[in-house]
Amino acid sequence: MFWKALHSEWFKFRKSGMLPILLVSPLVGLMIGLMTNLSQIEAGVNSWYLLLQFMILPYALLFLPLMTGVLAGIICRYEHQAGGWKQFLSLPVTRGNVFVAKYVLLMAAVLVMQLLFLAAVFFAGQMKGISDPFPIMIIWKSIFGGWVATMPLVALQLTLSILWKSFAAPFAVNVIFTLPSILAVNSETYGPYYPWGQPFLMMYAGGAQESVFFVPWEQVLTVVGGSLVIFFAAGWIYFQRKAV
Repeated sequence: MFWKALHSEWFKFRKSGMLPILLVSPLVGLMIGLMTNLSQIEAGVNSWYLLLQFMILPYALLFLPLMTGVLAGIICRYEHQAGGWKQFLSLPVTRGNVFVAKYVLLMAAVLVMQLLFLAAVFFAGQMKGISDPFPIMIIWKSIFGGWVATMPLVALQLTLSILWKSFAAPFAVNVIFTLPSILAVNSETYGPYYPWGQPFLMMYAGGAQESVFFVPWEQVLTVVGGSLVIFFAAGWIYFQRKAV
């Protein structure tokens, strides 16, 4: 039944026009990369490393968390129209399978967006004629770390999108909590515990490179893992009891 629910979600995903939206954030990162002047950077530093840092700043700090809300709102749009929830849940699928299918598809969409950002980094570097060795392990660590950091945010945004019919309401909540991350990530006291700041912290290669995803393993388990369990469980329980 889970695969039926996932197939149904994938069909709606393709018809929703969501695929072009996945290009928005990587294209913003690409424009930042192309406008970055690396010629004045101190010699001896890998130019790929510096380019990645500049591109990550707006992408991971703002656009990546915000896009989780946009994608979650779109994936629930059909069900909020003309009694869609009643029609969907009348199919031979359980509510739990529906919730997990939507979550899995959203995380797959975020992963695609991360891979597009990786392509944007490589393309920007090629356009600038960077000849330094490509730091593949650092960049893959950054890409995958940012994806892991969005897991609790996707769970929360999916729950809010199921809760409210309005597309604007869950997106507004996401904006309200995303903007303070600009200040939170600069705080050693609050930054490591702020869920909306984790995508930047786990993509920013300026952190401890010997640590998993550039942050302490305890931070990954407690902040990312803990908030994922809380947000996912809250959404799961609410959806099981949701009146349709």
